Amino acid sequence: MGANSVPADATLDLDEQISQLMQCKPLSEQQVRALCEKAKEILMDESNVQPVKSPVTICGDIHGQFHDLAELFRIGGMCPDTNYLFMGDYVDRGYYSVETVTLLVGLKVRYPQRITILRGNHESRQITQVYGFYDECLRKYGNANVWKIFTDLFDYFPLTALVESEIFCLHGGLSPSIDNIRNFDRVQEVPHEGPMCDLLWSDPDDRCGWGISPRGAGYTFGQDISEQFNHSNSLKLIARAHQLVMDGFNWAHEQKVVTIFSAPNYCYRCGNMASILEVDDCRNHNFIQFEPAPRRGEPDVTRRTPDYFL
Repeated sequence: MGANSVPADATLDLDEQISQLMQCKPLSEQQVRALCEKAKEILMDESNVQPVKSPVTICGDIHGQFHDLAELFRIGGMCPDTNYLFMGDYVDRGYYSVETVTLLVGLKVRYPQRITILRGNHESRQITQVYGFYDECLRKYGNANVWKIFTDLFDYFPLTALVESEIFCLHGGLSPSIDNIRNFDRVQEVPHEGPMCDLLWSDPDDRCGWGISPRGAGYTFGQDISEQFNHSNSLKLIARAHQLVMDGFNWAHEQKVVTIFSAPNYCYRCGNMASILEVDDCRNHNFIQFEPAPRRGEPDVTRRTPDYFL
């Protein structure tokens, strides 16, 4: 049986687990462990530049906002009726990182050809210990085992995807030291520097050339950089996530780069719209914007100045 095949009885169990997760009810530690082992087998066979066919719906950051992810599926269609490409940052910040990432991994195992899940800068051991996922796992399971299971799995997530050889998708941005992404050894914690780090941390900028990133990791890159990269690789567009944009999407570099952000009212206080990008069979682009789902049990959050950089 191939890595992408799921036995019939396991499929039945998985459908039940997905149904449970859709109700925002976490799986047991044992179920999470078994699910992530199956996911690892699938992800090991995927490339650092994972090819994706259209039609596909491209999504940005989710950040544990489970009910907004459910709203995304309501608007965009549920997998497998709609093919999805998620560009990272499933955990941290929001209150339901466990349920969010477990659901996406469950859908990946159930429909491996219908959903692609890339790595974001928050799919990292170090970052998740600071921004919420680690503490949430302790709170919901009483120990750090589920956190360790998921962070070990994150090492296997593809770094980038290529839709119909035209749209290059990744979480952050470009790197001055990219040679051949396909040859990277991605099965590791996100490094503090170097091309793998840059792909998950960099941002487009109005200034030309490479710049020092205010995030403390990655670089900023100008229109000249993205145009040269697209030309050299016969690309039409770079699609990325990683930055809060108030309309849910934002064009840069004369529509050579687009930022997609899929967590509405980020951190339950930023007041932004979210969006997803539909790419149809003819490779036409259509953005769908959406607002937050109704609040369902999230604690009240004191409004403060948001940290836009993570």
